[in-house]
Order: sequence, then structure tokens, then C-alpha cells
Amino acid sequence: MKGHDKFLVLFTAFISLFNCFIPILAFSLYLVYIATQSATHCVGNKLSFQIIPQIRWRDMKFTNVSIKALKTKSGRYEEWEENGKGFGIRVSPVGRKSWIYMYRFEGRARRMTLGVYPAMTLADAHVKHAEARKALGKGNDPASILTQANKESREAPNVAQLVDEYIERWAKPTKRTWREDARMLAKDVVPHLGRRKAKDIKRREIMLVIDKIVDRGSPVSANQTLRIITKMFSFAVERGVLDASPCVAIKTPGKGEERDRVLSKDEIPKFWTGLDNAVMANGTKIVLKLLLVTAQRKGEVTQAEWSEIDMEKGWWTIPSGKTKNKRIHRVPLTGMAVSLLKEAKGLAKDSKWVFPSVKDQSITPRSISRTIRNNSQKRPSDHPKHKPPYGDFFEIAHFTPHDLRRTAATLMAEARIDGHNISKVLNHTIGGVTDTHYNHYSYDPEKRKALEVWERKLQSILTGQKAKVVNLNRK
Repeated sequence: MKGHDKFLVLFTAFISLFNCFIPILAFSLYLVYIATQSATHCVGNKLSFQIIPQIRWRDMKFTNVSIKALKTKSGRYEEWEENGKGFGIRVSPVGRKSWIYMYRFEGRARRMTLGVYPAMTLADAHVKHAEARKALGKGNDPASILTQANKESREAPNVAQLVDEYIERWAKPTKRTWREDARMLAKDVVPHLGRRKAKDIKRREIMLVIDKIVDRGSPVSANQTLRIITKMFSFAVERGVLDASPCVAIKTPGKGEERDRVLSKDEIPKFWTGLDNAVMANGTKIVLKLLLVTAQRKGEVTQAEWSEIDMEKGWWTIPSGKTKNKRIHRVPLTGMAVSLLKEAKGLAKDSKWVFPSVKDQSITPRSISRTIRNNSQKRPSDHPKHKPPYGDFFEIAHFTPHDLRRTAATLMAEARIDGHNISKVLNHTIGGVTDTHYNHYSYDPEKRKALEVWERKLQSILTGQKAKVVNLNRK
């Protein structure tokens, strides 16, 4: 073969080889380009997105059966729904299946994880996908929205944290009985719902908590607990923790505590003499007697301090921080009240409290209610918890500490004491702008007269002797 012919043969072979090599080279360069693109990933249900290579695998029809049938492979792979809207599922080598959404935002291709199958069903994943596309249509990055939502969910308070916030921010500044709120929430709410996010609590869960209180034989406590829970979730709505309260439309489960109980003139002596044999501290006995004699609230009596009391002049000045209406309240001390306080002084010794506890704090209002329950008939005779722990020393129908205050007010009215003056003794806030904002008269003389008349009537009831008639209009 001539030299010229050899050259043509070699040249032709080179051209054929070069034509075969160009596609291979181009594809190799493309694969290198894909491998060098930056990507970021997050694990689990949290957001993941990356620059998406412009390569698409086959589309498939998504059904529950087809998703469940997807098998694992040696590497991670993705399947895309045939509608072409960027909705797909990613399958990891260990079998984890994650719903994904591929989209473009501000000229960049992205993808985000919507959730994990089967915790998120196909139907739920379609909803999330639709929400993401809607956000994208409004010019927002759905991945950024999901990231913010996940952050807010992590930082949202659980019920235990909400309880703490409610006590510190609302109950303590506004309620004298905030300790009772804290006790009831710690006892019946936090153990059952404490770790749950407050925003996730449903009405049914609250009803189950209340049902447990009713089932243990405490319907009145169930009503009180429901009121506190309702206020706490309303507080959460006001603070922006929740958009709506789960307590809406929940009715009180038990019959309310009677609010018209008044001890009769036959029951009062039984109560008074029953205290002699009742199983309770001597200081508690004095508290109960003072409730009847002074007609003041049990919290004000149990938390009284000697600095508030002037036995020589016969006045007890309750500071505004201890009264329900946040106003200073002066209580006239009659002879019976002074006698009881002198007895209490002998028991209190050097304590600043009139009725100290073992920890050099005042005894609690709740302890007074418990003491009455332990020493008297509280429930019907056929109730499984009928028998009191210590016995029925009073031998009268169930009563509460507040009923003693109501009894005093009722019998003052029976003695023809003016209703307005009775309200001043009780330190009730009388409606109207004049009384609320303009009338600052103390009514001290009227209150003293009222309590002196009540003392004579009470002594008459206790001794059986007729009380001396007093003209209340005498100047």
C-alpha cells in the first residue's frame, strides 16, 4: 500500500474513534458537574434543600399501595408523581421514606422535605405539598416558612411552662388565693398534661382530667379546677401563646357548692361547743370562732399579723395587699374578738403571725377547710367516703368556713342592721362610680355598732339568754 493510502486509512480511523469519544467525554464532564454541586441536608422531618441536578427519573402514579411497595436499593433514590408538580418521595438505603417537594425560588432550584411516611400519609403529604405551592405562588419560600414553623414549635411552651407563667404573671399579682391555683394545677393538671405542648391540647384531654377528679368523689374540686384551667388558657390566648382556648363549651361537671348555707340558731351552739372536743390545733379552733365573731374571710384571719392589731383601741387594720378588693379594711374588735386574740397571743408567743404554723409562717386557709371536713359530716351516709377521719364532733349538716361568715351577715340583717353597713363590715365592693371612686368614708362607727349588736346576739344564742335590745338610730 502506498504511503498516501496508508495516511487516508489512519486518518479515517482516527476520525471514527474521535466521533465515538466525544459523547463519552461530554457525558463524563456532565457527571463531574453534578457531583461537584453544593448541597445541604437536614435529618428527619426537618427542612432539607439542595441545588437540584437537571436530571429526572421516571414518573409514577402515587397510591398507598404503590408507596408501600417501594423497595430499598443500595443507594438513595427518588420517585416523582406523574402530575409534574414537583411532588415526590425519597427512599433511603435503610428503607426510610420521605415526602419531598422540588421547586425553583429566585432562580435557584430547591427541594424540601414535607414529612416522613407512614407518619405522614399520602393524603396529608398532598395537603402539605399544596400549602407549599400556595406559599410559593405568593412569592414566599416554602422552605423558609417551614423552618420558621419548626422553630416556633420547638420554642412553644408546654403545659408545665404555661402553668408557671400563669402563676407568676397573673395569679400572684391578682389573686390572694394564688397558692390554691398553684396547688390544684400541680396536683391534677401537670402530672397528666405537663409535657404536652400547650398549643396541642384538645378539649377532650381537659375533660378527661376533670372526669378523674369527679370520679374520686370531688365534684366541687373538679369545678374549681376547671375554672382555673379555663382562666389559664384564656391567659395564654391574651399572651399570644394560643390562638384559641380548648376550654370553650366545657360545662362544669359537678353540682356547685351550696352558697346559701346558714347555720341555724340551734346549730351555732353545737358548732361552738363541738370545737372543744374536735381533733385540731387550739389555734385553728380560735380561727373558726373568729370567723363567726368578726365575719371576715378565712384568708384574712389565718394570715393576720400582730402588727395589724391594736387590742387596746380595739381595731384590726387589714392591709390592701390582703383584701379581696385591694383596699385597706378596718375591722372593729368587740370584747369576744379581743378575748380570742389574747388567747391566740399566748399560743403564738414571739411569732409575727397571729396563727403561726410550724415553719414560722401563717397557717393556710386551705387547712381550715380540711380541718372542718375531718371533724364533721361532709357527705351523705351512703357515700363510700362518708366517715370523717376523726369523727363527727359538731353533729350538724356539712358547712364550710365561708358559711360562718354568711351566718354572721344573715343574723346581723335579722337584728335590723342596715344592709349597706353589713357590706362595709364584710368589705364588699358596692357597685357604682360614687362608692368605687369618690366615697372614701370609712364607716368605722357604723361597722362597730353592727359588730357590737352581732356580738350580743351571738352571746344570746350561745347562752340561751335574751339579748339586750339596742337602738341603732341612737346618736
